[in-house]
Amino acid sequence: MKLKLVLLSLVFTITTVLTGCESILVLDPKGPQAETTANVIWISIITMSFVVITVMVLLIIVLLRYRASKQPDDYEPPHIEGNPIVEGIIVGVPILIVAFLSVVSVQSLYKVEATPEGYEDQEPLTIYASSSNWKWHFSYPEQDIETVNYVFIPTDRAVEFKLYSYGPITSFWIPQLAGQKYAMADMVTTINLAAEAPGDYMGRNANFSGEGFAQMKFNVTALSPDEFDTWVEEIKSTAKPLTEEKFNELLEPGHLGQLTFTGTHLGFSPPPEMKMEDMNMEDMEDMENMEDMH
Repeated sequence: MKLKLVLLSLVFTITTVLTGCESILVLDPKGPQAETTANVIWISIITMSFVVITVMVLLIIVLLRYRASKQPDDYEPPHIEGNPIVEGIIVGVPILIVAFLSVVSVQSLYKVEATPEGYEDQEPLTIYASSSNWKWHFSYPEQDIETVNYVFIPTDRAVEFKLYSYGPITSFWIPQLAGQKYAMADMVTTINLAAEAPGDYMGRNANFSGEGFAQMKFNVTALSPDEFDTWVEEIKSTAKPLTEEKFNELLEPGHLGQLTFTGTHLGFSPPPEMKMEDMNMEDMEDMENMEDMH
């Protein structure tokens, strides 16, 4: 009777908690990269659940079968040196589980780092996403516009985000479209994704970067290609240009709403990869000048 009451209480508690939970965004993918991540999570959950359930069932069987009250008073357990079958299972099964999860993880890692499946033959839309305390700047070099704390992307097209930071290390994360990746001050990292359904998605900084990081969020809106082109034209005809002075103001620590500009900061405040290209060009010119002098 007590066991039944415990089980009923457990079922009631789990049911009550789950009915009050919102959908877990990372398990509701809207793009191929996020779907790969969600599949790996489900595979891991199912594998670990199998292990936990098996161990719990064996534990209950052992406790019931070998409990003291069931044995006679003069019972003495037999002396056992070892059992090759049991020892093989104890060692072999964990090795197989780790090997299986390792293969799944490595395959999925290569998959999410590459261009999304089905989009390999098209040119991706490149967006530079830079962070500062505590906001996100999105630069569209092809469209020559820039937004703050929100980003619009077209559906059914590969999008390549180039990530870097004007402050501490941050983590760029859009749970329904892709996994997280770090944005750093001295290098550019790349994250690929594609949105297969129009809609609004939540993005945020998933890495502690100071007192204001909790509100360091941004909105991602996926539009059809025609609607995206219309939005770009509207920005070009209505937004004010982004000046170097204004951009330096935006870099000051603090929270901002959503802002829109024509032009980008890439020209007067280039990302690390562009700085490296400029340095390489200068080095080549210096070497050529030295050769000419000799």
